[in-house]
Amino acid sequence: MLQGPGENAGVVDIGEGDAVAFKVESHNHPSAVEPFQGAATGVGGILRDIYAMGARPIALLDGLYFGQDDIQFENAVAGIGTYGNCVGVPNVGGATFFDSRYAGNCLVNAMCVGVLRREQLTSARASGVGSVVMFGATTGRDGIGGASVLASQELGEDDADKRPSVQVGDPFTGKKLIEVSVELIESHLVESLQDCGAAGLASALSEMAASFGLDIHLDRVPLREVDLEPWEIMVSESQERMVAAVTPSLVPAVKEVCARWELPCTEIGKVTDTGVLRCFWNGEVIGDIPARFLTEDTPRYQLELAPRPKQDPPPTPVGPPFRQALLELLGSDNIRDRAWVFERYDHIVGSRTVRRPGLDAGVLRLRPSLRGLALSLDGNGRIAWLDPRTGGAHAVLEAARNVACSGGEPLAITNCLNFGNPEKPEMAWELSEAIEGMAEACEALGIPVVSGNVSLYNETDGQPIYPTPVVGCVGLVPDVRDLNSAWREGDAVLLAGEPRLSIAGSEYQALYDKVCGAPAELELEGEAALIRFLWKNNRFFSLAHDVAEGGLAVCLAECAIASGIGARVDLPADPVQLFGECGGLAVVACAPEHVSQLEAAGVPLREIGRVGSDSLNGIPLGELTRVWQAEGKHPERSLRRQ
Repeated sequence: MLQGPGENAGVVDIGEGDAVAFKVESHNHPSAVEPFQGAATGVGGILRDIYAMGARPIALLDGLYFGQDDIQFENAVAGIGTYGNCVGVPNVGGATFFDSRYAGNCLVNAMCVGVLRREQLTSARASGVGSVVMFGATTGRDGIGGASVLASQELGEDDADKRPSVQVGDPFTGKKLIEVSVELIESHLVESLQDCGAAGLASALSEMAASFGLDIHLDRVPLREVDLEPWEIMVSESQERMVAAVTPSLVPAVKEVCARWELPCTEIGKVTDTGVLRCFWNGEVIGDIPARFLTEDTPRYQLELAPRPKQDPPPTPVGPPFRQALLELLGSDNIRDRAWVFERYDHIVGSRTVRRPGLDAGVLRLRPSLRGLALSLDGNGRIAWLDPRTGGAHAVLEAARNVACSGGEPLAITNCLNFGNPEKPEMAWELSEAIEGMAEACEALGIPVVSGNVSLYNETDGQPIYPTPVVGCVGLVPDVRDLNSAWREGDAVLLAGEPRLSIAGSEYQALYDKVCGAPAELELEGEAALIRFLWKNNRFFSLAHDVAEGGLAVCLAECAIASGIGARVDLPADPVQLFGECGGLAVVACAPEHVSQLEAAGVPLREIGRVGSDSLNGIPLGELTRVWQAEGKHPERSLRRQ
């Protein structure tokens, strides 16, 4: 790990002089008020976090949690697609989840991944006295109060009044900002770089000051509205703006680079050795405060925790026969084909994408080598609501399993903690327990948490969302030529892992009963062993897919659909074994001659069938595919897919 929490993003060494920077961040409340701009500026903000570290963004992922597939969801998808497509960064994965608990307060979590040479690693913190330069877009009133009016309050009936607090993005300026920032760092023209995100200049300058100080002349900040007051300039969250600490003699060179890209660039102050952040207006000091009071020495709160009683294991719902249950699950909102979402995004721009969105993790090549990065983003709020500690651990393990199924060795994670009002003791307990669960899972896997974000007060009229820890994982693929993609005629179908499974929090339970009960306990040592098995032996697999939403039966159906060929497998009659979730389990396929070698790898592994035919245990592959693609539900999407 080259950079952990405390900077704009985490950075991990991946060898050969290269490093990867990544982070996931929320833009929930702006997206609830104005979905298009809220989601679009969420993408813009996470991009800036990455290139502020000296990295070039190469991939985006997004986690979308909404009440239903409606116009609000459509607009959020459109916002993500518009911004990402315009800046030319591919969107290669993510998660989409629908539940009524997100109806009044959606979640839009954006993750970005970038690559850099180790020597280009840049900090937001000033490293010595010098000049402070601001470049990018001009400053207006859009976004004022984004971090306070929106992000730090519950939502309610007056949401429309908060619309002016939503930032407005300009992706074409965002693209220019990427190129300028990368060039400034590669040319060694800046000492530190910071984006103007939540709380605008107030936050950016506080973090930049670090152990030094800053003298800032607010009357020099380029404005798009000439009548802005000083306090508005400080807290405006107008998008596509950066501040940099620059050696005074290099300021002309910085301005020359910005001018070439037609971006405003202004020297607005200087780094001092006073330890004080001072703001000037027309030569007069209008505010000063020790910088450490806004960073290291800010108040710490001790929250009251109110644990919930542990629930009993749930009864198994009385569902329909296997065939009907499988088809209904495949066509349900949380399992059906997501092509109509990710086809709105450009997932191959940049010519690095080796594995596109679909099964498990996306994979990008680290040109010019044959190594790659496997990327995933996961989180299940239902399980976290039933047991926050299990939910936190489950999110980490699910993300790491997806990376391992795609041939990547998990290196590190980033997280976004989406929770309700922490001033309520039960909500604070959920947050605390989820963090403990994530820590336990990371310790079992031997990987660090290098960055993240906390989004609180996700409630509407007193109704909280499910506690939703969302985890992004990055893994290193040794050789992208070895990636598996589809099982083949005659392959052995194997089931890897032997976890405890439960109906609690599953899609099967949500479809045929109410969400209740205690999820199965996770056996972390076994979970870690399964993940190691998956990435270490990936070259032997023709296909690997983790068992997640919908359980084993849905996993097998997804394998058959993705491969275009069916299989005959031995399935248990127990609905818990067929449709249960939470524990670590994966379906892998390989040539029969590799089975004995894999069985000696030290994880529970059993052969359950063979690949072949045009059906899955008698259910025609064509029928499975039609149901999964939900044809007829969205005719315009079916036409677009054709």
